Amino acid sequence: MNASEAGRWPAFFSYYDSPVKLVAGPDGQVVAYRLSKDTGGWYRADNLINRLLYLDDDEIDRLTRDEFISHTEVDRAYYLRGDGPVFALYETVRAIQDLADAERRPLTEREAALVAGLRRRTFVMFEEQLQQAGDPGADPSLAGEG
Repeated sequence: MNASEAGRWPAFFSYYDSPVKLVAGPDGQVVAYRLSKDTGGWYRADNLINRLLYLDDDEIDRLTRDEFISHTEVDRAYYLRGDGPVFALYETVRAIQDLADAERRPLTEREAALVAGLRRRTFVMFEEQLQQAGDPGADPSLAGEG
């Protein structure tokens, strides 16, 4: 499918509980990137494009941009370990959630807003690192768009 025909990129999905984004590639074609739970980066998954767009499957969910960012950061925080500012922020989110869990309550509105803000921030930070490392699927600007 040609990206200019569709005019709906980027589009965001959860495919078998894994974040996937469809974007317009440099040649005008739609490109799919799936999150790597091993590295936190993106790998090409063009084989999923038709499945995501045209199949009705219980394991495929269309996501909003914010849901996609949150899902990506939940997975990165869960599957990856490391040092540095991104991982310190992941620990901060984990501490907020752990406190609410220990108190057997949902996050307060303030806590939920803080967690969402931290996830947007870690998304940008992680994507910038990926971009610097040459990951073609990295796009920190996604967190700043409507």
